[in-house]
Amino acid sequence: MEEELERFSDQDQNSFHLIPLPLPKAIYENGKRLPATYANFLILNGAVLMPSYNDDNDDLAQAILQRAFPRHEIIAIDCTTLIRQGGSLHCVSMQFPKGVELKETL
Repeated sequence: MEEELERFSDQDQNSFHLIPLPLPKAIYENGKRLPATYANFLILNGAVLMPSYNDDNDDLAQAILQRAFPRHEIIAIDCTTLIRQGGSLHCVSMQFPKGVELKETL
């Protein structure tokens, strides 16, 4: 995937600056690998919410994101529950299609 991304460019043929992030250790549930990744961060006004997984690479990923977003506060959020539902921070911030009705569950 890295080789493919390195071939991409913007509309003016400028290459993108890729910043590698580590991967957390693989997390499995019922034999299925869950989508744990640090790339599912969410950029806000003045902050970046970064998924964390109680993993040895959490601190390294946070430091890399801090260098990438020097004017933002990097806030690590434990996403071990979210990934069990198939996504993470960026996913849960997405819009709902017209006609989808949200129901509160207790």
